[in-house]
Amino acid sequence: MPRPLRVIAATFALLLVTACNSASSGGGGGTPSSTRGVTADTIKVGGIVSMTTASGYSKKDTDLGARARYDRANAEGGINGRRIAYLGAEDDGQDPARNLAAARKLVQQDKVFAVSPMSSVTFAGADFLDAQKVPTVGWGTLPSFCGPAHLYGFNGCLVPMPGGTLNQTWPEGLAAVLGGARGKSVALIAGDNDAGKFGIRTFTQGFKAAGFRVAYAKAVVPATSMPSDWSAYTKEILRSGPGGGAPDAVVSVMQTPYNIGLFTALKRSGYKGVISDPTDYDPGLLAKDATKQALDGVHVLLQFQPFESDSPAMRQFKADIKKAAGGKEVPLSMHMLTGYMSADLFLSIAEKAGKDLTVESFQTAANGFSDTGTLVGDRTLPKGKKESFGCGALVQLKNGRYEVAVPFTCYPPIPFG
Repeated sequence: MPRPLRVIAATFALLLVTACNSASSGGGGGTPSSTRGVTADTIKVGGIVSMTTASGYSKKDTDLGARARYDRANAEGGINGRRIAYLGAEDDGQDPARNLAAARKLVQQDKVFAVSPMSSVTFAGADFLDAQKVPTVGWGTLPSFCGPAHLYGFNGCLVPMPGGTLNQTWPEGLAAVLGGARGKSVALIAGDNDAGKFGIRTFTQGFKAAGFRVAYAKAVVPATSMPSDWSAYTKEILRSGPGGGAPDAVVSVMQTPYNIGLFTALKRSGYKGVISDPTDYDPGLLAKDATKQALDGVHVLLQFQPFESDSPAMRQFKADIKKAAGGKEVPLSMHMLTGYMSADLFLSIAEKAGKDLTVESFQTAANGFSDTGTLVGDRTLPKGKKESFGCGALVQLKNGRYEVAVPFTCYPPIPFG
């Protein structure tokens, strides 16, 4: 080979080796590692959260919750001697393209070992993260958390595929509120999108299994444009019960801005039955009188211990949040706990994986993981790939304060098909 070509070839080979070493070292200090995002003394983690949305709904508190848990882990010496280098959460704006872009950035540019938390109504980055073997933990409200090898719901799989199971916390909790499900009717309403349609399907089955008559079950509310007039929906709902009357309960599978509009319209129509949703457990919502009035009396589904409980785990959560917030008392929200428990599950599995942390050792640890007494109940993997951890509670907003209506309980799941 002529000398100029030999020089070019040698230079190219050197650049290739340098690039490979750089990509595999995980960035930062410590001894280079063959595992992306892991060095001798750090584990790099990032998050994906809907911090901003077109409707104004925000899950930004998810980031604070995750940071609080990672901060405590670092204060206690890290995970097997490595501190967590948490980069914070990327904002996907609840947009599929931005969700995928955030996933690509975290892996290809920031070179994280894991993504935790991931909390959004869209998860376009799921296939990419699983293909890249990135351990990802988030709120398992999307089918992507139910099955893929590297994706985990912090409280299991909440939207299972056929062959899995359904969490019965909501139907059984409302049955307790109503004094039993026998002879009681329920109306279910959701947004006109994939998540809404799947939610209607699963909850219809769950409420029927609990003994309710499902009088109305539709995913019809425009998902991209919140209605200014809810009368068309309320009229249909209020005529759906036995004999053309109102159902005993109205269950909304929607986000807060939509719930405020729907619940206000129901109350103005004179509805006196039970109203319930899975999102409006947030003291920050009570700052505005109109919002407080719309949500007053509403029963909110929780899939974790209520903040009103006094368990050791809840006291620890509150202390961690206060410390992460600079020593200030801040209003607690379900999104804080979503981030906190996503981080907690990741940390618990990573600790079990041992000092030699790789994707393979993490997966091995996950496949035999279990613990008890957490804020979401008992956790078991890989069981959590097909079903939720089965626990939850109902709280009710009364006179500006949340009160526990149905205590945190674990219910037997039912087969989903």
